[in-house]
Order: sequence, then structure tokens, then C-alpha cells
Amino acid sequence: MESTPQILTVSELTTEIRRTLEESFEQVSVIGEISNFKSHISGHWYFSLKDADAVINCTMWKGFNQYVFFTPQDGMKIIVNGKLTVYPPRGSYQLDIRSMKPAGLGELQEAFERLKKKLESEGLFDEEFKKPIPFFPSKIGIVTAIDGAAFRDLMSVAKRRFPLVELIIAPARVQGNGAAESIVNSIKLLNKAGKVDVIIVARGGGSIEDLWAFNEEIVARAIFNSKIPVISGVGHEVDFTIADYVADLRAPTPSVAMELATPDAAEIENFINEFLGKTSKIIGEQIEEKNERIHSVLRSYGFRLPTEIVNRGSQQIDYSINNMLQNIKRISLTFNTNISLLTKSLESYDIQRVLKRGFVLVKQNSKFVTRASKFNREDRALLKFYDGEIITH
Repeated sequence: MESTPQILTVSELTTEIRRTLEESFEQVSVIGEISNFKSHISGHWYFSLKDADAVINCTMWKGFNQYVFFTPQDGMKIIVNGKLTVYPPRGSYQLDIRSMKPAGLGELQEAFERLKKKLESEGLFDEEFKKPIPFFPSKIGIVTAIDGAAFRDLMSVAKRRFPLVELIIAPARVQGNGAAESIVNSIKLLNKAGKVDVIIVARGGGSIEDLWAFNEEIVARAIFNSKIPVISGVGHEVDFTIADYVADLRAPTPSVAMELATPDAAEIENFINEFLGKTSKIIGEQIEEKNERIHSVLRSYGFRLPTEIVNRGSQQIDYSINNMLQNIKRISLTFNTNISLLTKSLESYDIQRVLKRGFVLVKQNSKFVTRASKFNREDRALLKFYDGEIITH
């Protein structure tokens, strides 16, 4: 007699599979390449891990991914630790990841080069966008960890070089999970305050993992979008980060960053003293030159005999006045002579003088008769003498 096979519901079968898988793969380490990475608004991460022949879905909850020092990127090869779980509503299995790290330094370097190439193609490294660093800043913003050696170096250099400057500290995590977000928030905070002339983003040296927060895209864009000039002083001289390329000025160390941001008080004092010395010498030479010129003028013939010069000028004026008077007198005499001649000429034509000499004017019909042929013996005539008039009949 054949036994009847046990009939399971879908849920029962899934539960058996889940128990078997989760008990058998409670702790696994897997290496693979990230694809379809998504950071959910909740903070959880969802992605796939693949190799040449297979793909597995992965989930990393917010409580665990906050300890990852880098932001995963598609194509990055990583090593994860976690357990295998089954999601009953879909009947699918996935890796529930507890920790994550790059498969090697080469993966971080490759991620670095990919992001560098991307941002460079967008123009974030172009010189035309670099803002000038002020020579005499009154306030400097500092973004770094206040419990680190970099912070102490920055304070020491500022006190030594330019103690007048005011430092405004925006503390930030500079290593590990959440460091990139902390740096971004501090940069935005200083920009929002709007009270600083330049910002220094800094941290001391370390491994590529330690410095990775300064290779994050969000940090690069926060530096690029800053309205305030940014100096990057991360790690040692040999260390280069994405932040160095985007910043308005790159310094090899935090100490050098502060040196680039501040003038040297000793150099300023030497400059002022040198300027005052040169200026005093130039002014003294000019005074001596002007003094010599004045004495030279005072020693000249003109200043030794000023009365003679005045008298000579007065004499020239007298000569000029005499010449003018002589000319006026000569012109006046000529005019008087001409007037006398004209007067005599006019007097010779005076009708009274002519009548006085015995001449008579004859007038008929209101007209003077100047010729005998024009005299009419039949008409009455008016005879005008010097001493009176006669009418003929």
C-alpha cells in the first residue's frame, strides 16, 4: 500500500526552506561586485552582489550601514559579512548584511578614480571656478575634529602668525561612518552664518580608509558650492583627496593650510619698518633737495638786489607812460588842426557872412533866383540883405 505524500501549504514549505537556509547559513562572508545600489530615504541600503555566474539580493539596515566608512558604488568589489534570510511574501532569499569593507585598496583607488573623472568632466576642478583667498582675513572658519592633532596645529599656527584673526569652529567627524555628512553640514553651517572670510577643511594623516570621507561626492559638491573660499588641508603632503581637487586652494597639511590662510605678523612688521625707513629716507632727500634749491634762488642776483629790479621795472613803466602821453598829444594836435581847417571851411560857406559882404538873395515864388534869365519882371520878388528884406512890386 502506497503511503500518501505529505501535502504542504506554500507558507509551510517556505517556512521549512527558511529554517533550513537560515540555520545553515547563519554567518557567511561573501565577496562580489555591487550593482543597482540604492540608499532608501529610511537609511537602509538595497543592492545586488554578483560575480560572473550569479547574483544575490542584499539588504543592509541603517543600524549596521552607519558603521561603513565609505559610500558603496556600483562596480565596487566588496566583502560582506551577514546571514542568509528568506522573504516569505516573495519566496526569495537575500543576504542580510552586518558589515562591509572594500575587497582591497585597489577597490578604493578605483572608486577614487571614477569619482575624480566624473567630477572633472563636470568642471568642478576648473581654475575658472576657484575663488581667491583673502590676504587679510578677519575671521576663519575651521571644519575638523576638535579632539584631533590637526585642530591643535591650526590653533598654534594662527596664534603664532596672525593672533588678530578670529577663528570660528564648526566641529565635524572626519573619519568613519557619517563623517562625510558631518563635514557637509559644517561647511553649510559656516556659509549660512556668513561671518567668515575663508574656510579651512582639515584633518591629520592616515590611511586611505581614514581619509575616505574627503573622497565622498557629497563633500566635493559642498566645497564646490560654498560661497566662501575653501582651503583643503587633509593628511600629509603625499595624500591627495577629491576635496583637494575641488577646493579653491590645496594645502599639503593642516598647518600649511593655516599658513596659507593668514599673513605672517612678523613679515608685516618687517614690511612696515622697511617701508617707514625707505619713506623717511626719501622724504629727507626731497627736503634736502628743495632746501638747496631755495638757497640757490636766494643766493641769485635777483634776490640779492630786489630794489634794483623793482626800480628798473618802475623806470620801464615810466618810459611806457611817457611814450603813451606823447603819442596822445601828437594825435590830439593833429585832430585839433583838422578841426580848425574844417571850421574855417564851413565858415566860408556861412550865408550871413556872404550877405554881410554886400551880396543879395533874390527869391520869387518861394524859390531863390540864381540866374538873370530866370528872373520874371512881372512877378513880385523878395530881396534879402544882411540887414533886412525888401519886396518889389
